[in-house]
Amino acid sequence: MSDDELRKHRDAIDALDREILARLSERARHAQAIGKLKEGAGGPAYRPEREAQVLAHIAGANPGPLSDDAVRLLFRQVMSACLALERPMRIAYLGPPGTFTHAAVESHFGAFVEGVPEASIDEVFRAAESGRADYAVVPVENSTEGAVGRTLDLMVASDLAVVGEVKLRVHQNLLSKVATLGEIKRVYSHAQSFAQTVQWLSRHLPSVPRVVAASNAEAARLAAQEPGAAAIAGAMAARIYGLPTLAAHIEDEPNNTTRFLVLGNYEPRPTGRDKTSLVLSAKNRAGAVYEMLTPFATRGVSMTKFESRPSRVALWDYLFFVDIEGHRDDPQVAAALEDVARVAGYLKVLGSYPVAVL
Repeated sequence: MSDDELRKHRDAIDALDREILARLSERARHAQAIGKLKEGAGGPAYRPEREAQVLAHIAGANPGPLSDDAVRLLFRQVMSACLALERPMRIAYLGPPGTFTHAAVESHFGAFVEGVPEASIDEVFRAAESGRADYAVVPVENSTEGAVGRTLDLMVASDLAVVGEVKLRVHQNLLSKVATLGEIKRVYSHAQSFAQTVQWLSRHLPSVPRVVAASNAEAARLAAQEPGAAAIAGAMAARIYGLPTLAAHIEDEPNNTTRFLVLGNYEPRPTGRDKTSLVLSAKNRAGAVYEMLTPFATRGVSMTKFESRPSRVALWDYLFFVDIEGHRDDPQVAAALEDVARVAGYLKVLGSYPVAVL
C-alpha cells in the first residue's frame, strides 16, 4: 500500500473520530437532561429494561464488520459513562477487587461505576438493603459446581428484588511471577476454582501444594507477594495484582459459566425478552409439587430452572427456586402465578428482569 493510500484512510479515520466524539457529546447531553427529569420526578437513574432494549436494538442494527458482542461492549461503556455524569452508581459485590463477581459488575454496569467490595455475600446484601450501595451483584449458580446456597437462602428473607442477571464465561488462569511451571512451590485459589481445574492441575502440577484462599482475588494478592507462588484466578485479578499469565484457560470444562443476579429496590418493566424468578413451597400432601407446577404447563409458561433447598424452618421441609420465561406482568405469566398462589404453601416472586446475553 502506498503512502498516499495510507494517508487517505488515516485522514478518514481522524474525521470520523471527530464526528463520533461530537455525537457522543450530544448523546451525553440528552442523557443529562433525562437524568434531571427523572430526578425531578423521583424516578431511578438506572433502568435495566431500557439498557437491555438499547443493547438489543444496537446489536440488531449492527452492519458489521464489528461483532455484535463488540458493539454491545462499546455501547455498554457509553451508557455507563453517561449515567455517571450525575453521580456514579455504587455497586456492592463479593470482594476483594479482582474477583469474578467484580468482573460481573463491570460486564453489566460498565467501567464508570463505583465498586463496593464486601467480605461476604451477607454483607453484599446488607450494603444494598441499607442504602450504602445502589445495587448488589451476587453469584447464584455455576454450570459445573451448581447453586450458591447462601445467595438462595438470603433471597428468601431479603426485600431486594432481582432486577437483572449476568452470565459470565469463567476462564481460570494460572498466574505467577515465575517463568516456568517447574519453579512453582505453592498454588493459591478459591476451593471452587480448584474444583474446576482438577484435571489440569493433576497433569501439570501434581505434587505442588494447593492452598485454599477466601477468593480468587485474595489468592492473586498472596501469590503476588510470595516468591515461587502462583494463583488460579481471572484476567481482572491478573491486571489488578500485576501477575503475568503463565497458563491461560486451564478450566476442565471449556463452557464453564457463572450466573450472577443484580439486586435492588426496583421493578423493571417488560422488555419482551424477560425472565421471572420465584421461590415456592408445597403443601404437605400427596401430589402437592405436581399440582403446584402444573399451572405453568397449562398456561404455556416455560420453566427454565427448578432447584430444591431445605427451608431451614422445619425438618424435611423444602423450598423450590424456579425460573420461568416471561415477565410477571405478561398475561399468561400473571395468570399462571395466580393459579400457583392458590395451591402453593408459599410463593414469593423474587423479580422479573431482562434475560442476559452471554
